[in-house]
Amino acid sequence: MKLIVNGEALEVEATTLDALLRELDYEGGWLATALNGDVVPAAGRAESRLSEGDRIEILSPMQGG
Repeated sequence: MKLIVNGEALEVEATTLDALLRELDYEGGWLATALNGDVVPAAGRAESRLSEGDRIEILSPMQGG
């Protein structure tokens, strides 16, 4: 399935937001996610189905300064 993730077109196998995070190797307890502009809390990611052309934003904390 083709998705736009953080502004980049990707071809993925995942069908849920939770599966997408695993497929893209996003780990850790703190991530912020949005699906087509709507914030998706961690508890809702497994139920958030993805469709062709969806836009996903994934934000994770970064070290440094």
